[in-house]
Amino acid sequence: MGHRGAERVEEAVAGAVAVLRGAVERDWDGVRAGRCEWSCRETAQHIAQDLIVYAGRLAGQVQDTYRPFDIVVDDDSTDNARVLQLIEGGGVLLSATVRVTPPRARAYHPRPYYSANPEGFAALAVGEVLLHTHDIAEGLGLAYEPPADLAEFVLTRMFPHIQPGAEHWPTLLWATGRGELPGRAPVTEWDWYNNLVLPTERLTLEGLTPAAAADLRLGGDGGYDWVADGPFDGTREAAGMLVKAYEAGVHRPEWGVFVLVRREDGKAVGGMGFHGAPDEDGRAEVGYDLAPSARGQGYATEALRALSEWALARDGVRLLMATIEETNRASQAVVTRAGYTRATVGEQHEVLTHEQHAPHEEDTDLRLYLRKQS
Repeated sequence: MGHRGAERVEEAVAGAVAVLRGAVERDWDGVRAGRCEWSCRETAQHIAQDLIVYAGRLAGQVQDTYRPFDIVVDDDSTDNARVLQLIEGGGVLLSATVRVTPPRARAYHPRPYYSANPEGFAALAVGEVLLHTHDIAEGLGLAYEPPADLAEFVLTRMFPHIQPGAEHWPTLLWATGRGELPGRAPVTEWDWYNNLVLPTERLTLEGLTPAAAADLRLGGDGGYDWVADGPFDGTREAAGMLVKAYEAGVHRPEWGVFVLVRREDGKAVGGMGFHGAPDEDGRAEVGYDLAPSARGQGYATEALRALSEWALARDGVRLLMATIEETNRASQAVVTRAGYTRATVGEQHEVLTHEQHAPHEEDTDLRLYLRKQS
């Protein structure tokens, strides 16, 4: 996926400045920016501030503060044209920072899991630029519609829980309370949605975005540096299932797929996750696979233990399940070490029948393992 994020920031900023430059002689102070509470000038300054602050936060990999520094615009000497120069400069700073920052590095952002990687900051910035340029253009009566792929870039990274619409830009406007979509209720509250990341002693479990999943499904790397024999087939299949759930509007990001990234060298070694959100009885099923070269080193056990503990700490979750082929002794050992126990005959019959794996326990070679809420 390369430097796609940096390129998207540059494209979004160039498009915004091109539109707004035609109105620099207008009064931006006295005009409200669309549905925002800010004036058009305040909104333009906010765009510049976001770009510059994101660059600073990412460059320093700041972990615990929303704004490590601020920018102050001198209203007496900074006209509208100079505000646009600030936006351009902020775009250059951020795109350059995204390019040189290691892809697995993360810095603070509060929405919703307190961190974002370079691709995430790029998507956040593109979203801010597109949406607030729309607000300013609406206030000034200017025509503005960004390229559809920029809106898609934001949606597939910052709105993984939103079902894609027929067109990306109207969907992004609707998802942020700025427009309507046929058949969908108006949005009154919304927020950015960075991916969930769970650290373990030797690994980082990174939630897979719809964009990364789509790339993996099509044979790409999903933006990850994989070990030589990865990703394994099961990870690509799981990515395809995630994309289908996203397109159907039933994807719940924290109950999706996680890529297992080795801390020591940043290599992705496998995938792990859930077959879907917990059902009405508080039950969720887990699955995983590792590249062959990463097996036998305890990575799957370490990751499964961490993911299971996270899941069982969520409200309403009471039971995790893993179905394993009878002959797969290695996988049975993994779940056992991760705190799962073999289901009784009665439990297996009940769960497998409910999950439609098989109508009767004796007709399947699947073995069910359970980990219950303590």
